Amino acid sequence: MEVLRRRISLNLNLLFLLCVLLVVFHIGPIGADASNASLAQNEKPLHQCVQCGNGEEQRIANRISTNEDDKDIDIIVAYSDPSGAFRLGRVKLKDLSASWVWENSVDGNHHQPLSSQTDPLVSRMENEEKVERSVDGQPPAEDEADFSRLSSMNPVKLKRRAMRMERRALRAANLIREDKEVDDQMAAAAIERSKSFDTTVKGKYSIWRRDFENPKSDSTLKLMRDQIIMAKAYANIAKSKNDTRLYNTLLKHCRESQLAIGEANSDAGLHPSALDRAKTMGHALAMAKDELYDCLTMSRKLRTMLQSTEDNVNAQKKKSAFLTQLAAKTVPKSLHCLPLHLAGDYFLKGYHLNHNIDREKTENPSLYHYAIFSDNVLATSVVVNSTVLHAKEPEKHVFHIVTDKLNFAAMRMWFLVNSPSKATIQVQNIDDFKWLNSSYCSVLRQLESARLKEYYFKANHPSSLSVGMDNLKYRNPKYLSMLNHLRFYLPEVYPKLDKILFLDDDIVVQKDLTPLWSIDLKGMVNGAVETCKESFHRFDKYLNFSNPKISENFDPNACGWAFGMNIFDLKEWRKRNMTGIYHYWQDMNEDRTLWKLGSLPPGLITFYNLTYPLDRGWHVLGLGYDPALNLTEIENAAVIHYNGNYKPWLDLAVSKYKSYWSKYVMPGNPYLQLCNISE
Repeated sequence: MEVLRRRISLNLNLLFLLCVLLVVFHIGPIGADASNASLAQNEKPLHQCVQCGNGEEQRIANRISTNEDDKDIDIIVAYSDPSGAFRLGRVKLKDLSASWVWENSVDGNHHQPLSSQTDPLVSRMENEEKVERSVDGQPPAEDEADFSRLSSMNPVKLKRRAMRMERRALRAANLIREDKEVDDQMAAAAIERSKSFDTTVKGKYSIWRRDFENPKSDSTLKLMRDQIIMAKAYANIAKSKNDTRLYNTLLKHCRESQLAIGEANSDAGLHPSALDRAKTMGHALAMAKDELYDCLTMSRKLRTMLQSTEDNVNAQKKKSAFLTQLAAKTVPKSLHCLPLHLAGDYFLKGYHLNHNIDREKTENPSLYHYAIFSDNVLATSVVVNSTVLHAKEPEKHVFHIVTDKLNFAAMRMWFLVNSPSKATIQVQNIDDFKWLNSSYCSVLRQLESARLKEYYFKANHPSSLSVGMDNLKYRNPKYLSMLNHLRFYLPEVYPKLDKILFLDDDIVVQKDLTPLWSIDLKGMVNGAVETCKESFHRFDKYLNFSNPKISENFDPNACGWAFGMNIFDLKEWRKRNMTGIYHYWQDMNEDRTLWKLGSLPPGLITFYNLTYPLDRGWHVLGLGYDPALNLTEIENAAVIHYNGNYKPWLDLAVSKYKSYWSKYVMPGNPYLQLCNISE
């Protein structure tokens, strides 16, 4: 029994030994005949490991595992039995499983598994990575370390890694194929686009200036102007330092360079000596720079010159705006002469006694009626002449001309002695409209107010428009004339008519206008040509949308339209009380916060959503300010309008547009010859 008990105890101890070796004990390989000294030298601990390895120790483990004699190595194990006694045990190396690895007792690094068998998948992956790394030129030592880690991997992980590599290779191949397809498609599309390219030369953009053909046509001119600026700056610095010699030299070169430039706009217009002047100025500037140049002083001087130049430019702009308005609104001597002679003959020759007017025609709604409100005899005559000349049935056309008291005699005399054939002309004096008074008319009431008189006539007062050039045009006398606002009282002026065509005195008619009376206005009151192009000439240009009275009632992007040629349905006008709407908004704008003066802004408001857009071919505008209009559009238009400051009867007129107007002036008329009015 005692022997049996000892054997059981020994077996239990051995089993306990194997379990404890997994965690806490060390392993030491020694030979069967090794001494204690060699045992201490070669002793190594052993742990179970799934994935571990290192470079140098891995190679030692490989040599051990591949040596056939290593299978007889004994493992000496020290342990404590259950009773606490210290004991030694012996285990053969060959009896251990392949999961046992060597561990260095110094640094704790793990080695290759003790089994000498290698997984075929690991070998194949090792070979593939060796080939790839050899192609990339990586060192073999690093490869060996990577391969050792692969060898120590769990087979399941190795399989997953292989599958990942296969998926990456497949995905890379797909991406390469897709990129190639996209490249092929882009190349094919580029080839197709290139076939449609038009390589013919269309010509130059600048068709009116030949000097623009050379991109550097004014390089010398710019150089000389820059030299003059620098010379003036250095001259001021020299003067401040009492360097009289250099100051006089620089001013002399400035004068010579300015003479060489003259009125030139490009190098072609420079004096032949200009290049020599530029070289001489360059030497003078180099000398001034050596003697006077200081960065801070020069920058301060140039900044001062820049500010002074800007002030001069702004002053010149104001002066130019004033002079342009003055030239546009001042009556030329010839046009002042004409009404004087006409008025004199009107009374001297007894024409004032002639009151023969065909009332039947002037009040017949079945005829074609025109309304022209003007104090310009010559301009009104051109409107009437051009309209009658292109009318297919001139006997059915009736012209209602309203002028002021000063020009009534001259206007009536002109059409008495120069009456167009078959057409009917009625000339009226606005002062004869007794119903048009300040108690009824908002504009007349405002014109009589002290505030508006101060606005117009006290030029030195802060409220005057003279303090700024932007609104200088509103000092135009036409804004003080009721003729400009009479268009809002058409039903009162012509109570018997149903439709009337309103014409400004600065238009020319080039086609028969009778089709305008047959246009269905779709219940609208006003038929006009819209003037908005993209973002231009919309309501926000004319009205103050910062005022809630405007912003709450109107659309800032609503399209504007033009006075000058408008067909009005007077029956619909009376039905909708358009004059009352005009009065309402005119009263609201007594302080001029809704819009500036003029007749177009209140017209846009009054006929808002009640204007029928006519075809653009009926009315072409801009001949009074835009020199770049399409001539084909002008020639094909039914009516052309010289709206702007450059009226055709002034010297300011655009020369290429003037002939469209002047051919309807009668050069052989004795009154025109007497006043030296020619084409």
